[in-house]
Amino acid sequence: MSVTIDLPPDTEANLAAQAAARGVPLAEHLRHLLEEQAGAAKGKGTRKTPEERAKLWRDVSGLPETKPLSDEAISRESIYAERG
Repeated sequence: MSVTIDLPPDTEANLAAQAAARGVPLAEHLRHLLEEQAGAAKGKGTRKTPEERAKLWRDVSGLPETKPLSDEAISRESIYAERG
């Protein structure tokens, strides 16, 4: 199915930037967003796990997959090492 939608230039630019951040063509990004919305409306009431929500956020926002910080990296000593 093909649909033509007239968008304001700033909206189109924003969507194109999101697609570029994800490394996908604009049409694929729009299809993903629309399928996600259609699925959300259809599956209302089903709760997603935190992992599923994080994956969806990364897919839409274009954020890279990163590993959690180590215990050492977030230790009090590490954070305040400069203060002695």
